[in-house]
This record gives sequence, structure tokens and C-alpha cells, in this order.
Amino acid sequence: MAVYLDHAATTPLREEARDAWMRAASLLGNASSIHTAGQASRRLLEESRERVAAVLDCDPIEVVFTSGGTEAVNLALKGLWWSRADAADAIVLPDGEHHATLDAVDWLVGYEKAVVRPVGLDDVGRIPVPDFEAALVGAALGTALIANNETGTINDADALSAGAARASVPLHLDAIAAFGHVPVSFRRLRGSADGGSGLVALSVSAHKIGGPVGVGALVVARSASLTPVQHGGGQQRRLRAGTQDVPGAAAFATAAELAAGELDDEAQRLSQLRERLVRGILATVPGAVLLGDPTDRLPGNAHLLFPGARGETLLFLLDQHGIAASTGSACQAGVPEPSHVVLALGRSAADASDVLRFTLGRTSSEGDVDALLAVVGSVVARARAAR
Repeated sequence: MAVYLDHAATTPLREEARDAWMRAASLLGNASSIHTAGQASRRLLEESRERVAAVLDCDPIEVVFTSGGTEAVNLALKGLWWSRADAADAIVLPDGEHHATLDAVDWLVGYEKAVVRPVGLDDVGRIPVPDFEAALVGAALGTALIANNETGTINDADALSAGAARASVPLHLDAIAAFGHVPVSFRRLRGSADGGSGLVALSVSAHKIGGPVGVGALVVARSASLTPVQHGGGQQRRLRAGTQDVPGAAAFATAAELAAGELDDEAQRLSQLRERLVRGILATVPGAVLLGDPTDRLPGNAHLLFPGARGETLLFLLDQHGIAASTGSACQAGVPEPSHVVLALGRSAADASDVLRFTLGRTSSEGDVDALLAVVGSVVARARAAR
């Protein structure tokens, strides 16, 4: 692929993370074994946990390694639901959440008799804090995105967390789209929350920041009560059983440190590159509209509406020019349905089918933007003619 503008789906593996994985993979020994080989793996595993914890600003014991962001979200939501102390049955669920969250909650509704308390978004895709806090009263748990994975709009995570603490309700924050692109501090977000309320769980994923696919983590507060989803072995505070992935943890730690170290500079660079991309599209394509907050958004995210041009058609035509983009979450790729996030903005079903998401990353360049701007006008014209 000559021009890759889908970094939010997955971003290229960093060479340093690959090398860390290879070195760790050469070790022989299960990290749960008590012999010398096993303890060497254990040391590397726990050092990696400490490094990830330092980036996320939490205690190492609070980091539970998972197979990725989806597992982390499922562990948070199902674990909090099953461990609730009373008969509360409501889950506070903002519109526009990622399908990992939506589908997990839908399962709890269907099989565990959970009740959803929806919270609408404003017209730029942000969760209104007063509405979210009001919905939390008497709820079993709440969940929210730090940044929307489609529109890129950044929520007021500090205020959402504070509201959950005031309501004495446990909160999970999905930081998968935000981690590595905006500052994420579990300790700061948790604030003065005490016990099992307020922010108690935060999910992240490695392949969004240049780590390997199949690795993620859930930060679980020391005081949180969380029922494990899988059993057998008692690893990681008994919250996630199974032989631990030492190479994956080492590669994740390396990618996390690198992403944190370059965050400020990359945020500035990508924001400028994104602004050039957006300005060029709006000047070239009649009727194009930028969705989401125009400024308070993820640095590399440009989510645009092209009225009258189906997103799937645009993807196909751009792909013919060697340009990769997406219509939304990659987890829903190939599913021809309107974007639930765009619908949550108050847009029509037609609008929700006519969107594209361009996302930039550390390998993105001015040349990538030039290549897109050179063809986007004709591509949209062809897609509109084919409608």
C-alpha cells in the first residue's frame, strides 16, 4: 500500500518493539515456573509490567496483560458487572462507543438481564458530563471512551471520572484510541476516589502505538472488585488466568515508552498534517464536512462526511490509487451498515453511510497528504455519479 491513512485501525510495528519481542521469545521458561529458566522469564515479564505502569502512571500490580483491547474491555465490563455488591442492574452507556463495548454490554443485557441507561452525544460527538453523571445515580457501572475512535473527539475524562466518584459508581474508561496520542494518567484520572467507585479500570492496546497485535492491558485499581472472565492458574491477581505472554509484554513496554517519549512532538506534527489534509479536502470537494470537534480531537484523526458518496465506494476507488482509509472502526470492516457514531451525532442514515476516516501516524508524511489531495476530488465525483 503506497499511502497508508488508516493508523487508527492498526499502525506499523516499531522495529524496536519487534526486536524486543524477538529477544524475549528466545528465552526458555514459563514465567510461572519456579526453576531458573522460568524465573528469568518472570523477571522480564515483571520489568515489562513496571515499564507499562510507568507510562500509564499506575502501580505495576494494577496492570493486567490481555490479548488486546477487546479482551480488556470485556474483562472490565463483565468483571465489574458480576462483582457488583447490590442489586443495581443499570449500565451507563454513552451513544457512539466502540463495538467492543457495545457488544459486551449487549451480551450482558441478553444473558445477565442488565439494563442500559443511554447517554446521548452532542453534535461533535462529545459525552455531556452532566448527562453522564445524572445517569450514574444508582447504576451498577459506567463506561466511556476517552476519545471517540471514529470522530476523534476527546471527552473530558477527568470530569467523567470525578462524576463517577461522586456517584459512588465504578467506571471503566476505554483509552484504546487515546493512548499514545494524548496524555493518559490513571492516577490523575482516578483522583481522590476511594474504594471500588470512580475510575477503577482502563483499557489499552499495543498495536495502536506500534506494538504487536494480540497484546493489550487492563489497568485495575487495587481496591476494585472484579470477577475474572476466565479461570485456571490464578495469574495476575487471579483476574486473568493463563500462561502470560512475556514477548508480547516486552514489546508492548518498548512501544509504550517510545510513544510516550515522542507524544508531544508527534501530536504537534500530526495536528499540522491533519489540518493541511482537512483544508485541502474542504477546498477540493464541494459539500464535504469535517465531523467531530474541529480542534479538541486526536491529532491524527480526520473524519469527513462526503454527502452523496457511499463510503464503501470511496474506499474502493481510493484503494485503486493505492490509498488506504476506512469508513470507521476496523472491527466493523466489511459490514455495510451506517456508522452508529455518525447517527449519534444526530445525522441521517444517508450521512452515516457517506463518511470516511483518515488517520495519520508516525510514518505519515506530507507526501501522503499530497497523494490523497491529488485524487480525492475526482474520486468523490465518481462515487457520487455511481450512487
